[in-house]
Amino acid sequence: MPSMRATLLIASLPFAASALGFACGPASDPNDVGGPEYLVSENDPTTRPAESAAARETHQIKTAFVILLENQNWHEVKGSTSAPYINKVLLPASASAENYRNPAFLHPSEPNYIWMEAGSNLGILNNHEPDENHRTTKKHLTRLLQDANVPWKSYQQGISGTRCPLTAEADYEPKHNAMIFFTDMTDDNNIASKNCVDHVRPESELDVDLANDKVSGYVFITPDRCHNMHDGCVSGDAIKNGDDFLAAEIPRIQASNAYKNGGAIFITWDESEDGEYPIGMLVLSPLGRPGYRTATPFTHSSFLRTMQEIFAVGPFIRDAKNATPLAELFTAYP
Repeated sequence: MPSMRATLLIASLPFAASALGFACGPASDPNDVGGPEYLVSENDPTTRPAESAAARETHQIKTAFVILLENQNWHEVKGSTSAPYINKVLLPASASAENYRNPAFLHPSEPNYIWMEAGSNLGILNNHEPDENHRTTKKHLTRLLQDANVPWKSYQQGISGTRCPLTAEADYEPKHNAMIFFTDMTDDNNIASKNCVDHVRPESELDVDLANDKVSGYVFITPDRCHNMHDGCVSGDAIKNGDDFLAAEIPRIQASNAYKNGGAIFITWDESEDGEYPIGMLVLSPLGRPGYRTATPFTHSSFLRTMQEIFAVGPFIRDAKNATPLAELFTAYP
């Protein structure tokens, strides 16, 4: 029988691992339809829908704009002459988490996108399309949002908007669009899924929706492979391509009522490149802390927990329950 000291040490390990930025490893059941990792205290108000709705009404942050870029280390972006907009405009105006990392040793891209949505890679360790890597679990962020009537959209650059984008088209790749890997979002991997088509829209529609005040809740924005810092197409400089995308898109977001009235923009990368390095997280918001820098360890689990706290949806999903939220980047949170 283990000693009390040993029992306490074992119980503390998941939190310690999260705090240090270590991944907990893939789920033993890829569909993860049950298990104690999804349970939280009965006193957590996010487990009760009525209290969750009441909590959202009191929250300062109303709309979260998330821009996810690709495969860059923060030390290669910060100070880079290829990223003048990030370094000369965004950094002075943003709060920056400079020790934000993908879960340790978790690569390639797709498992990290899944982690941001589900608090685990759910056993996915490659970039295969949803026909192979779809998951049936309903324990993921956009399911909680939808059940709580919180609006959400995934704006994907390069898709047609006429079908559920389960396969690649133009410079769009499904591996950068986590929501479509969950069968409850796609009506069982159906290319004609109305739920999917309603929620996953061409990035070109974002400007129109912003101008018409049709943007609120959770707004997930993914540039295509030529604009997300993954490839050097367009200019030949991958970092410049992403910087140019941000320079064009962020001022339009900032001009919107959704941003001015409780909006927050979260800019990060999916994973480090050629080793385990910080990937960075910038938060730009009227409620943010301009010029603030922190070395607090954060991971994609911190991102997920932050989204769950902002929108008061729960219970906390898998490793999100162990994570530190991004609260210190704000003057008012959530």
